Amino acid sequence: MPAIGITGGIATGKSTFIECLRKLRPVATFFDADEAAHALLNRPEVEHEIRREFGPQVFSSAGDLNRTKLRAIVFADATKKLALEQILHPRIRRQWRTKAKEHRNSPEFFFADIPLLYETSGETLCDRVVVVACSEKVQLARLRKRMSVRNAEAKQMINSQMPLNEKIRRADHVVWNNGGPTSLLEQARLLIASWQGQTWTKK
Repeated sequence: MPAIGITGGIATGKSTFIECLRKLRPVATFFDADEAAHALLNRPEVEHEIRREFGPQVFSSAGDLNRTKLRAIVFADATKKLALEQILHPRIRRQWRTKAKEHRNSPEFFFADIPLLYETSGETLCDRVVVVACSEKVQLARLRKRMSVRNAEAKQMINSQMPLNEKIRRADHVVWNNGGPTSLLEQARLLIASWQGQTWTKK
């Protein structure tokens, strides 16, 4: 069965869409790049590279990584954002590529939730890509509420990513998420129905 990449912009609703897929296909295999990144940040070799790149200011006096400080730095500085991605994303890519290969002969779907799918050329490992999108107004409102940040900070976070319109242009499927969970669930149901029974070849 296919490897399907799920991506989108920050606060467009990827996680909610993934939950819809989990409800509809509970036996499918799911890979979460954010969870993988979170786990990687605890590895000594990754902490060493972060300390070398960002300095001791992103660590507490006890030696623990201050993820809030690190996040603030990378959202404000494109060069630092790229540096962190170069530390994390080759490792994440290896993990999900291995899992996708392990499930290539499985009778069930493999879904990979990869926020920076296009930025890291991860689409080359997918049979199909779904972009979860919404209007800029809705995205901004959701992000401000979720992160408790001001309008300017939210816009900075959004602008630090590849433009959502570019992701939409490159997608195989677009899920529009200006509404609520019911609409997402129905779109997920329609997509799964369209995928079942297909002969899977990469585009």
